[in-house]
Amino acid sequence: MPELFLLRHAKARRPRADQADHQRPLRRRGRRQAAAMAPALARCQALAGEIHVSGSRRCVQTLEAINAALAGEDLMARARSDEALYTFEGQALLAWLRGLPDDLERVLLIGHNPALLQLARWLCREAPAALPTGGLLHLHLPGEGWQGASRHGAELVHRLLPAEASHALFQRRAPAAPTLDKADLASRLHGLLHHQRRLVRALEPGVLAGIDPEFLHQYRVNLRRSRALGEALAAVAEVPGLKKRLKRLKRRAQATSELRDLDVFLQSLAKVPPPLSQAGRQAMEDWLLARRKERHLVLCRRLAEREYAKERADWRDFLEGRPFRHALDEVKASRVEAVLAERLDRHDADLAALVLESPDEALHDLRKGVKRIRYLAELDPRRHRDLLRRLKGRQTLLGDFQDLCTRQAWIAAFADDLPEEAEACRAWRESLEQAKRALREQVMALPSLSR
Repeated sequence: MPELFLLRHAKARRPRADQADHQRPLRRRGRRQAAAMAPALARCQALAGEIHVSGSRRCVQTLEAINAALAGEDLMARARSDEALYTFEGQALLAWLRGLPDDLERVLLIGHNPALLQLARWLCREAPAALPTGGLLHLHLPGEGWQGASRHGAELVHRLLPAEASHALFQRRAPAAPTLDKADLASRLHGLLHHQRRLVRALEPGVLAGIDPEFLHQYRVNLRRSRALGEALAAVAEVPGLKKRLKRLKRRAQATSELRDLDVFLQSLAKVPPPLSQAGRQAMEDWLLARRKERHLVLCRRLAEREYAKERADWRDFLEGRPFRHALDEVKASRVEAVLAERLDRHDADLAALVLESPDEALHDLRKGVKRIRYLAELDPRRHRDLLRRLKGRQTLLGDFQDLCTRQAWIAAFADDLPEEAEACRAWRESLEQAKRALREQVMALPSLSR
């Protein structure tokens, strides 16, 4: 079954009076778009077949930027530039497509709108209504060859935009954080929770795409921040229905845990190669990527469930409801400060009770307590500027300890699946245990937060 990849050129400069449309170059943003799409194109095998490019400058430069982002590739030597693809008519592209040799299994076409979108919508009923610059459509065509392409006979496999492949590009158009510096406590809580809800929603396409791990990280962070703020509110006021909804947020955040841990581990391996043989390193990377793919598919299915959509709508309606707004109006700054003082005292007591033989869970609980303190302190960031500064380094230290524990668990699971690497993995885990001990000593040496 032929596979067709339609890639619209990245963002180009507007034409000058003395410049033909054919000669318009990419903007800086366009080069970033193309580079962001490179890993996704490689992952879905779009670059494995023939590559055909419109002869326009902006299309050629799109491929050049993709090629530059992929080390070891030589796409420019393989690509075929075709002036027939410099067209804005979908029927012209269809005629070109039907002229391809039937033995081709995979074709990437880099061209222009509206021709690409017209072709896609003629081939596939499910094709989207728009294809922004840098966007990709992946289609399966029925039959054995390109000549048999028929109206609405193709299947849409995948659609991807640059802002879904790169969190850095997404940030440029992400929901802006509200200005709350002069807001009262109730308005600050309401504004933060609403912003985090919108941000979680906006991050979902990037999470589903699974190209840039930062989408998942920020999605998880904002779910947990929402829950932490809700817990802070529940600690200082009676809010009917809040605890039930916080449990849902907790469950959704927990569903991302293993996938996020795998991303962190893979990123660490890219920076510091593991103490394994070359074959062992490759085996571990393949093993981790397979686990990551499994967890990502599970998460995608959960995000597509009707229950998830209902929970999202319920959380939005709850935040806008009168009972919630009334509860916010009843929150007193003095009560927040009292709860914050209680949590600081509890943290200091837990810190003082730590010894070198304390279980790892004691440090994990300490890390969770630091986060709860931070979210309360952030309700009045000016007043607690010094506390927030001290919390940042403490949270980083405890987070590093957590990461080491997670790596040990994945290494043990890998060694169980590949016994021939068991001895090397045992030595690796022991070295991580030494690193954990050093971090444990640093945590125990921290001063109390109440000072």
